[in-house]
Amino acid sequence: MKKIFTESKTFYGFQDKEVEDETLVDLYEMVKNNATSFNCQPLRIIFIKSINAKKRLNPYMLENNKKKTFDAPVTAILAMDLSFYEDLPKNFSSMDVSFLFKGNPEFTHLTAFRNSSLQGGYFIKAAHCLGLGTGPMSGFDNEGVDREFFANTDWKTNFICNIGYGDETQTKPRERRYSFDEIAKIL
Repeated sequence: MKKIFTESKTFYGFQDKEVEDETLVDLYEMVKNNATSFNCQPLRIIFIKSINAKKRLNPYMLENNKKKTFDAPVTAILAMDLSFYEDLPKNFSSMDVSFLFKGNPEFTHLTAFRNSSLQGGYFIKAAHCLGLGTGPMSGFDNEGVDREFFANTDWKTNFICNIGYGDETQTKPRERRYSFDEIAKIL
């Protein structure tokens, strides 16, 4: 299990092998039960698999991300729902804290971004547990993706992640990581 954290890497290409829809459902099932503040669950996911959906996404990817995204078996758009707080009374039943977010767009955005990012991290590690490789990226036009896929919603793109069975010939050696002493203190 430790290897999922110590030996994972970013994949830039994937095997020519389909990722079944059931695997994507399993992936979400692994993500949904992890911790967020107030159990707020702002993560929303669009799984791009079809050629038509890939053609819709492609114009919004930076040039160096277009081919690898188009060729990936699945590309997940991980978004945050800025109306997440409307479900807080049922998702955080111990007390209604939705009043903290109503009329407070800055705090709402900060909370949605922080917690959807946290859920995005769970998403990547859950994919690794399922034997999938991942290629997360931020090289795209956020506003364009939002217009194309989330028009008339309160969803905003956080990041995009290619998913598939990793092709070891299309990855790079792991780059340097900081040691504990370089970035951490125990007080």
